[in-house]
Parts: sequence; C-alpha cells; structure tokens
Amino acid sequence: MNAGKPLPPEALFNRCDPEGFDFETTETLEDLVRMVGQDRAVEAVRFGAAMPVDGYNLFVLGPSGTGRHRFVEDFLTRLAAERSSAPDWCYVNNFAEPQKPRALELPAGRGVRLRDDVEALIAEVQTAIPAAFETEDYRMRRQSLERGFQEEQTRVFEEAQKHAEARGIRIIPTPTGVTFAPIRNGAVVTPEEFSKLSEEEQKRLEEQVEEVGKEFQALMQDTPMRIRRLREQLRELDREVTVFAVGTLIEDLVRSYSDLEEVVEYLREMRDDLIANAELFRGTREQGENLAQLIAGIGGRAQKESDPTRRYGVNLLVNNAEAEGAPVVFEDHPAYVHLIGRIEHQAHLGTLVTDFHLIRAGALHRANHGYLVLDARKVLTEPFAWSALKQTLRSRCIRMESLGQAYSLVSTVSLEPEPIPLQLKVVLIGERMLYYLLEALDPEFSELFKVAADFDDRMPRSSENQQLMAQLLGTVARREGLKPLHRAAVARVIEESARYAGDAERLSAEVRRAADIVREAHTWAGQNGKAVIEAEDVQNAIDARERRQSRVRDRVNEEILRGTLLIDTEGARAGQINGLAVSQVGQYAFGHPSRITARLTVGSGKVIDIEREVELGGPLHSKGVLILSGYLASHYVTDRPLSFSATLVFEQSYAGVEGDSASSAELYALLSAIARVPIEQSLAVTGSVNQHGQVQAIGGVNEKIEGFFDVCEARGLTGEQGVIIPMSNVKHLMLRKKVVDAVAAGKFHIYPVETIDQGMELLCGMPAGERDEGGEYPQGTINHRITARLIELAESRRAFASEQGGEEAS
Repeated sequence: MNAGKPLPPEALFNRCDPEGFDFETTETLEDLVRMVGQDRAVEAVRFGAAMPVDGYNLFVLGPSGTGRHRFVEDFLTRLAAERSSAPDWCYVNNFAEPQKPRALELPAGRGVRLRDDVEALIAEVQTAIPAAFETEDYRMRRQSLERGFQEEQTRVFEEAQKHAEARGIRIIPTPTGVTFAPIRNGAVVTPEEFSKLSEEEQKRLEEQVEEVGKEFQALMQDTPMRIRRLREQLRELDREVTVFAVGTLIEDLVRSYSDLEEVVEYLREMRDDLIANAELFRGTREQGENLAQLIAGIGGRAQKESDPTRRYGVNLLVNNAEAEGAPVVFEDHPAYVHLIGRIEHQAHLGTLVTDFHLIRAGALHRANHGYLVLDARKVLTEPFAWSALKQTLRSRCIRMESLGQAYSLVSTVSLEPEPIPLQLKVVLIGERMLYYLLEALDPEFSELFKVAADFDDRMPRSSENQQLMAQLLGTVARREGLKPLHRAAVARVIEESARYAGDAERLSAEVRRAADIVREAHTWAGQNGKAVIEAEDVQNAIDARERRQSRVRDRVNEEILRGTLLIDTEGARAGQINGLAVSQVGQYAFGHPSRITARLTVGSGKVIDIEREVELGGPLHSKGVLILSGYLASHYVTDRPLSFSATLVFEQSYAGVEGDSASSAELYALLSAIARVPIEQSLAVTGSVNQHGQVQAIGGVNEKIEGFFDVCEARGLTGEQGVIIPMSNVKHLMLRKKVVDAVAAGKFHIYPVETIDQGMELLCGMPAGERDEGGEYPQGTINHRITARLIELAESRRAFASEQGGEEAS
C-alpha cells in the first residue's frame, strides 16, 4: 500500500465471510457459558471472589454494555451454589437491657423454626398458665395463706382490743384505719356525754386514749412485715404453679436447641422472665401500670408491652431456609437504610415507640456470608451510604443506627441492636473514571477494594472471537425467544461490531449493542414473514437505528447544501481547506466538513489560533496549533526568524473545538497561504501532525469520511472528490457500502498519507520537493515556493525595521 495513492475498495471494509462459520443458523450452536474477549477481567473476578483475606473486595470497571452485570451475576451465582448456605439471624428481647436487643445466629432454616417454636410455646403458655391458676389446689393453697394472714391479723387486733377495753378504751375500725373511744358500762361515750364530763375526767380519758393508741401502734407495727411475708408466699406459690405449668414446655424447647449455646441461654432467660411475669398471661396487670410504663418509655418498647408475643416473640431478620448455597444480593437502591437496615417506629398516644420486632434487615444482612453487588455511582450519590459501607467493611460488623439518632436530629427513644458480625465480599460495578477518582481521592478505597476487574471495550477480531460472538448471539436469541440467526446475519452483526469499535481488526466488547441489533432484526424478520433472521434484516435494523438518531446530521448536511454553511466541493482556493470533525449527539456520532482558512501578513512569526483567542479552542486543539510553528521553523528557514503573522480559524464554528485531528488541515491551509498555491476543494483532510511533519492517526475516521462523502454525493460525485487520511488509520476503515461502491466505481477516493509533503502534493497538484545537497528545494516545488515566501517576508520585516529605525534617528 503506497502513501499518497488511492486505496482499493477491499481496503475500506474488512468483510466477515459467512462461509467461515461451520453452522447454518445459530439454532444449532450451544449456549455460551464464558465471557467473550475479557480474559483479564474474568481472571480478576475469579481471584477476588476466591480471596478470603479482608480488603480484597472487587471493583468491576469498564464501559456499560459489555455484559459486566450479567457476567458477575452468573459467575457469583455459580460460585455461591458451591458454598454452604448462610446462617439465619434473629433479634430477640434482651430482658436485662430491653434497649439493646440480642442477635442470635442459627444455621440456615432454624431461624424460622425457632420463631415458630416460640410462637407455639407462647400460645401454649397462654392456655397453661391461666388453667394452672384456676385449679382447686391453687385456690385452696392461696386461700389457706390468705386465711392464715387474716387469722393472725384478727388475733393481734383482738388482743389489742382486750387490752384497750381493760383501760376503758374501745378500738373502732373505720374505712381509713382505726379510731379510739372511751367506754362506760360497755357503751361508747358519745360526744355529748363526753362534753358533760369534768375537765379532769376529760383529760384523764384523753391521756388513756393516747396511751392506748401508742400501745396499739406498737402492737400492730409488725403488720407490714406480715403483709410482705404473705406477698412473698403468694409469689412463691405463683412461681411454683407457673414452673409446674410451663417448665416442661420450655425444657423440651431447650433440649431441641441444645447444640446452640446462645439460643439455650436465651431460652433460659426467657423462662426466668416468663415465670417472673406470669401475670402477663393471667390478665391481672392494671391498665394504669401499663400506661405508666409506656409513658416512662421502659426499654423503648412499643405499646404492646402487655402482649406476651411482643415480649417473648422472635424477629426473624434473615431467613435462609429456602436458600441453596451462599447468598448473592444485587441491591438496586443502595440508600443508607437499604444497606444497613432500619429501626421502624409506631405512633402511639402522640409519641413514637419501637421494639425489637420493628428492626428490618438491610442488604448487608441479607448478603452476609455471601456476595453483595452494588452500582458504584448509586452508592456514591446516596447520602451517607458510601461512608456507612466503608465503616461496616472496616469494622467487620453491621451496626444498625438511624441517621436521626446518629446526628441527634430526633429525640425519640430508640434501640441499640447488638451488632452482627460481617463476612462477605462486596462487588462494586462502575465506570473507569469513578474507580480512578476513588483511587486518587479516597485513601480508604484502596484498602477495602484491592481487586480491579477492568472490562475492555474491544477485543481482537480473531476467528475464535467471531465464533464466540456467534454463540453469544445465538444464546441471546434462544434465551429471549427470538428467531435464530442465519450465518450471513451473524457476519453482518460482526461487521457492524467492528465498525462500532472503529477498527477493522477489532470487535466492540459492548455486546448489549449487538444484542439490541438482533432484537430489532427479529422484528424486521417477523414483519417480512421469515423464520430466520437474515443479513437483510440485520441491515434494516442498522439503517433504522441510524435514521432514528440522524436528525441533527441531516440538518447539518441540509444547511451545507442550501449554502448556509459554506463548504466547497470543487474548485481551488489558497489558504482554504475542508477539515473534518465528529459531533456526538447522545450515542450517535457523525462526521461533517468544516471550512478552515488561513490568512498571512508580515509579522513576528506568531500563528494566532482564533478559536483559542476567543476561548472556543480546547487545550489539545491549541497544542496542535502550536506544533505548526515548530514545524515551519525547523523545516523551511532555519537561518532566519519567522517573519509573518498568521491567523487560523474554523469558519462558522459556534461551539467549542477540541482535539488535534485538524492540525494537519490547519498546516495545509497555512502552507497554501504562505506559498500562494491553491488547494483543491474537492478533497477533505483529517489527521494530526507532529513537529517532524509526520501525519498521525486520529479517531472517528469512518464517520469523517462518510460525512464528506454524504455532502459530495448530494451535490453529485465527480470522480475528483475524496478524503486524505493518515496512513496509520487505514486499519481502522469500516466504511458504509455506499462509500465502498463509489470508490470501486472511481467516483470517490481515499488517500492515505504519512507526511505533510505527501498531503500537499495531493492537495495542490505540485511536487513537494526535497532538499538537494546544498540544502535547497528544487524550483517549481511547493517547498521551494514556501521557502522563498518566508525569506521574502523576513526581508520585508527587516526593511521595515530599518526604515523605522532611520525615522527614529532623524
């Protein structure tokens, strides 16, 4: 392939030969069970998932559409199926500190069993205890204790009464206690009779009443002790009856969990608390007592304190009874409460209350002892979620705390659940930029996510990868119930994949786009009554996608054809050239020509980039312009300073210009202006340039060629039109069929060049010329004319400077 010579049609499109496939349709292909072209990333995922050391969590990075989510899901699901099931987790009441519920770990499936067993136990206890307290034996024993107390009280009272009457005083019981009154002849002295007594008699009786009262008080001071003894006896009786009623039930339950020490400990604590609070099951607790406890917020408990199922029930936080293998959790909404869990509250009597039954699990609980997959961008954009995730991974335990409580935003009584030990692998999926930013700005990130699985955006276009791509397309079609693809259709999808990758020797790894084409081709095949997707259906899908997205491109071309945007495709102009640019609108990129002009005057050797001066040019574009000065100074006149002032501009450019892909076009325009040699307007140019005059590769070469071709085709192909591209971009060519056909018919041309001299020869129709032994360029060459003009400008500047110096001296 010679530089400066037009490319043959076969160099413009790397065709995929359907005959290279060993199948007729994808219906006969097996499902693809491996990742295509992502060996590096697959190795990283396997390593990170198998690494048992803390900190080796994964960050899966790369462009979307490469199948990252699907691969991670399938891989982790297969890996998790080989591991044992994760344990169940329950929260239960902490009878010693109700504000700090206890966490219980049980083997998978036994959490729900414990919950059901406790519920059944409470149901039995609710029947057994009332029945036990309604037995004849209990009533007789209680009555015996109460009768003994009454008899003792009566004996003491009668003894006091006898002693008082011997003193002429009677003890009279009243609703509020007792009172003392003098007696005569066995009858109580009335107030009227008392008032008729002499003062001495009244005083004597009052003294006797006072003495008797003191004696009675001394005699009855043991009554509170007797009451306490009675209460203790009744309580012991109640405890004995309660133990008799429920002891066997609880011990049976304890024996069934004898292999779980923590559960046995909790059941024994529950037994002791249940015996101590048997009145919960008898319905004797006063309503006022309940209300007082509620208002006091005892233990931060809910309003159902009197409900035994609330006090003794089990909150099954994580249930893995139905799980097969370790859990794999994809959390689509990784908010703080969805990661860490939450403590709910209920409104009661104008306040918010809670208990351990209102503790809800988060994604970390559900994924414990397994894998948690999160979208990195979503985690970072959710308030407090990223900090909570890092803190949890560092501490290796899930500490549940509401944000309101953590930041003192609310004053409601809340809980402090016992932290749950954490053992899991976290997989973050996100863009490369997020990974690099976290690496640079978050010092904790590299300690917690030590494994990066970098999914590539393209892969080699080898025969093996093409066969795997065919399997992938067949798998998608079979999984989604689509029509099978004919091998010619598969070849067309592969060709489009290479075109999307921008490289004839590579395939795009964004398999989602290829799958979308297959889905759309399925619809076209159905409309045409076909049982198999053919190449024509794939092409229809591709054309339809482009038409849906090409409104802006068509509008630009329309304005060029109407003369609103000035682009020449014939004739010759000095200092004017057709550059090529790529515009991105959403997911659609298209090329279009842009007029670049250069103007020259005597000056100090400065090349003014108008785009940069008005802050429309980006740094890469400005860099490309600055390279031009270095090229001019070293390539033409080395013994004189550059003595011109040049301006370069993208005409009718109203937005920012970035990139150096137009630097060769700008240099061509500048050299044309210097040499006063016109440039053929039937040609367009793309390519960057270095200070040695070598033309370098650029991006979007296919879109740029097609953008100029569309304009030329609309105006009429003359056979003189074409595009000059860097030689290093030839391997990237995957042009549309219309362009390839036009080149084959000799109506359009693609010229690869390696140097600026080769490009100038094509553009100006003159030889560039090379220096002879004396360092001079031959007459009649472009380089000779450029050198001569630069010398002329230098002499003009020197003469002007001399004139100015003479005038100042005079």
